[in-house]
Amino acid sequence: VTHKTQPAATQSKQAVHLNSTDGLVVVSAFLPIVLHRADNGVWFADWDYEMLLSMQTHLRVTRIGVVKWRGWHGNTGGEGSPEAGVPVNERHLVEECLRQFNCVPVWIDPALFGEMYNGFCKGVLWPVLHNVTSVYSSRPEDFQVPNNQGRDNAGMMEDATQFTEYSMDDVEQGPIHGGRGREAELWSAYNSVNRQFADVVVQCFNEGDLVWIHGFHLLILPSYLTRRIPMAKTGIFLHTPFPSSEIFRTLWCREDLLRGMLNADQVGFHLFEYARHFLTCCRRLLGLTYGMIPDASGGHTLAIDTNGRNVVVTSIHAGVEPPVLNQILTHTGTVERASQIRQQYQGKHIWCAIDRLESLKGGPLKLLALERFLTRCPEWIGKIVLIQVGIFAFERGDDYRRTFHEVTQLVETINKKWPGTVQFQACPESEMRLQQRMAILRASDLVVVTSIRDGLNLLPLEYTIAHQDALTEMGRRDGRKRGLCILSEFASCTRVMRGALHVNPWKISEIANAFHQALNMSEDERLRRIGIASEFVTRVTTQRWALAVMLDLKGVHKNQNPVQMSGAGLGLNFRMLGMDTGFNSLNVTVVAKAYRNAKNRLILLDYGGTIVSNDNLDNLVRFKMVKERSAPSVPTDDMINAIKGLCQDKRNMVFVVSGKERHAVTQCLGNIPNLGLSAEHGMFISWPTPRVIGKRRWETLVSETDRTWRSLTITIMEVYTSRTHGSYIEETEMKVLWQYRDADTEFGSLQAKELEDHLAKYLRSFPVDILHGGMKEGGYVEVRPKGVNKGVLAMKVLKRMQERADFCLVLGDDHCDEPMLSVMRQVGRRVIDSRRAQNGEDPLPDMPATIQQVDVSSCDSSVSPDMETFTVTVGKKPSAAKNYVHDVDEVQELLESLSKISARGQAYYSSIDLRNMSGAMATDQDWHVKSVGSTPSTDMAAMSKSMSMNFIESKPSQAVNKIRNWQEGLLTIDDTINEDDIGEDDDDDGGIVF
Repeated sequence: VTHKTQPAATQSKQAVHLNSTDGLVVVSAFLPIVLHRADNGVWFADWDYEMLLSMQTHLRVTRIGVVKWRGWHGNTGGEGSPEAGVPVNERHLVEECLRQFNCVPVWIDPALFGEMYNGFCKGVLWPVLHNVTSVYSSRPEDFQVPNNQGRDNAGMMEDATQFTEYSMDDVEQGPIHGGRGREAELWSAYNSVNRQFADVVVQCFNEGDLVWIHGFHLLILPSYLTRRIPMAKTGIFLHTPFPSSEIFRTLWCREDLLRGMLNADQVGFHLFEYARHFLTCCRRLLGLTYGMIPDASGGHTLAIDTNGRNVVVTSIHAGVEPPVLNQILTHTGTVERASQIRQQYQGKHIWCAIDRLESLKGGPLKLLALERFLTRCPEWIGKIVLIQVGIFAFERGDDYRRTFHEVTQLVETINKKWPGTVQFQACPESEMRLQQRMAILRASDLVVVTSIRDGLNLLPLEYTIAHQDALTEMGRRDGRKRGLCILSEFASCTRVMRGALHVNPWKISEIANAFHQALNMSEDERLRRIGIASEFVTRVTTQRWALAVMLDLKGVHKNQNPVQMSGAGLGLNFRMLGMDTGFNSLNVTVVAKAYRNAKNRLILLDYGGTIVSNDNLDNLVRFKMVKERSAPSVPTDDMINAIKGLCQDKRNMVFVVSGKERHAVTQCLGNIPNLGLSAEHGMFISWPTPRVIGKRRWETLVSETDRTWRSLTITIMEVYTSRTHGSYIEETEMKVLWQYRDADTEFGSLQAKELEDHLAKYLRSFPVDILHGGMKEGGYVEVRPKGVNKGVLAMKVLKRMQERADFCLVLGDDHCDEPMLSVMRQVGRRVIDSRRAQNGEDPLPDMPATIQQVDVSSCDSSVSPDMETFTVTVGKKPSAAKNYVHDVDEVQELLESLSKISARGQAYYSSIDLRNMSGAMATDQDWHVKSVGSTPSTDMAAMSKSMSMNFIESKPSQAVNKIRNWQEGLLTIDDTINEDDIGEDDDDDGGIVF
């Protein structure tokens, strides 16, 4: 239910800074290192400036990842092939080589890593993350890959064949689909690799370090880390797009992936569009909520509320490092290669495109647009040349071969019509590194990117750096019309490269028009566009991007009071719960001791989910109950007997506070003497009576004279029910609810908000409260009489007690019980604060900010200065309660234990009861009999051991009589022992209790 929560405890808002003492553990699938091995066996390495994470910083950084070296992808060749990764006997040499770079390799079997990387990541996750999914099985024709750049067909087809077995983008619905068969093996490999990464991270982690995980290869790594280093602030950043919920939900492992990401403290994306899809998935698939929360610097940040924790969601686009690129541009090799390209195509407009050969990059669309442009604008024939570089993508299997075939066919078609128009070059990624790429970009006048779905693509940013000099007088002397970008609107950098020409790659005519616009653009517009693009690439560098993300991560308040973290769940369902500090499992012995010593007790019990299993957990059961198609659950006989036992004690006032209607509560509990009942969240009250004859008498918590609001409310709700599939109206004596738990999550929430506003407008003159419970609370909009909740009822019952209460036990399980738990916890806290003030002790820390503050001072006269208060929620979850029990069975055990104490009386206990309460009772006053055998001799020994030494010495005759009675069978294990026989001074520190 939506509440106005109190502001958090005032904290000094201090800006977050990163300094040289901060440690950072950067985890990625691959280390940003290029590894070499000389002929003499010496290993040496260089930074791989291709990779985003190769940047240098003043922080203490440890980089963790896999080393790329022959066969790392699982393509190990035949038996005896040297292509099997770094030899095991030389791994220590590589580790020593990488130590100077502060890089720690993760050694994974190449075959296993190939299964994970090429099989699961590239075959299963890659298409889904790029909004591509297919439920149809297709057997594409065997496209022949043409011989290109001196690479023979046999070698290329061998590589392609070895990669193809991992390609799973078109999976057939059948034995291998849905987490079984082959996909189960790939998922197992993915888990295994993430687990091995976790082992290395834990070894390298120092307390206080930030852990920054990169890429979709390690989505479940936070789940493994949070078990072992829960104190670590962990962030994960995705460099790919994130799909819509309708696409992502097709994965059989969707919940595990989402929970893995949510076990981090921060989730980062390059665009808010991707973050929005992630938020929607969390809401639709996991039922979580999100919103803006205060951050460390006094502002607000976007976060997801999951199990009492806030997971920050960041969207910051990465950049490039201009100093590194400028250094490469001025390199002699780069200058010479760029000059050669310009001379080779002298007098022509040079366009370039560098894409991986897969369908997502949109290579065929670009060529079709070029063909259309030259057909429509023949005056440009022979005046332009497109340098199309295709990077091998063997891991994409059939998709790679199909794209390769389409591109080569289109290139042949265009060159057949207009010879020399397209210069196509296919090569492995190792032959198109940053230096070779910058030479082509420098020589080109226009760069074209037509990807149909793309994540981080730095090519346009690199191209902008290569042509920044076009803004200077010196740079314009060559007379070239250069520096423009044509970008697909589906590439992430389109949102930040505002100076580029944006196109829809699916619309061929739009790309062709962009070609025409670029060739005929005025000088002023061209320079203005270059200037806009240049402004971003110089302002948002890689280091600045990383700094912004790290500041957000460091600013996460993970270990700060009043919240502590607690783990729950098994396997990949493991998650961290945010609990108030001191939220622990209920200590039954402490409750029993306080209960035994109390003389005026108050016990408040919720109904559903506390003394009976909760019907609200199942949507179908809930709907059937509302429509009276099934009977609600009722308490077990043992539970009812335990409640009866408590009610028989005259020192107890026991109330069952239910949200159900009067007839439902009366049917199963109405005949219990001395039991108070409350129905519909406290609206109706039936006070305890010694004998229940006939119907119970009920009174209302608040007077309700005008009920005309009900018909108006139902009329309005019927309108929303008719247009919201899955919603229905629930009516009770007191309230009217509009349930939308079965409706579409997003649409239901929107309709609920609109209904809430509609009701507030037309019911403002009526004494009613309008409550909106989100999907986390079950999804409803409720209208009830004003001032009715379980917290108000608890205060009324407390004030009604004849004597001051010195013991209070409150049990509930869901959000409806939180007002009752909150109020009674605050009542107990006032007693403690008053007691500490009288004793001159320092006050306790402030109550958690999650507790809604209520004025409970009117209850001061109804409570004893020595009152003990226990607020308990059923289930380990964030709550206003101080303690928790796990389930209804534990509630029953607790009530049965208290009932036995009441039944025995304060002074008489059996040995079994005394044994159960031995931890709760003072050992210097209490003793019990323990039977350890069946023979008289052993029984007598046990009897002797169970008495204090002082008792036996001071009262030998009584001790002998008891032992004789025990031996003769006159005293059994279940017989009671009169505590009055033992004086307080009879026992000493030497007494032994077994």
